[in-house]
Amino acid sequence: MQRNTRQRAAILETLSRQEDFRSAQQIHEQMRSDGETVGLATVYRNLQALSRSGRLDVLVAGDGESLYRQCEDTGHHHHLVCRECGRTVEFLAPKLEASMTAIAQEHGFTEVDHTLEVFGLCTEHAAQSAAEDEGGTR
Repeated sequence: MQRNTRQRAAILETLSRQEDFRSAQQIHEQMRSDGETVGLATVYRNLQALSRSGRLDVLVAGDGESLYRQCEDTGHHHHLVCRECGRTVEFLAPKLEASMTAIAQEHGFTEVDHTLEVFGLCTEHAAQSAAEDEGGTR
């Protein structure tokens, strides 16, 4: 069981005001600008503990950096993430879960866990991309 420390509460408070995924450095910078005196190592340690406990979602960016966001849904879920702005939508996929379980069983695996992030363009950025493509062909 995790202790609820002042730093952990401050991290959760900071993340509760964010809608998209943030790096540990971004979270640390926001906390410092909010007047919190907390070290970057403490932020990293607490983010890892909070993500292990399921209180935070973790997304590994293309460059390998871990990004964090407070969970909206505490159950097993997946994410649609905009490559341009980072907007994230959580979704449930019962058929996918059943398929993953069947694939695991077919290969003799048990106690299987997985994560899934689907990257694309949100409605706003898809429209911008289409407009840019249209403008570039004239």
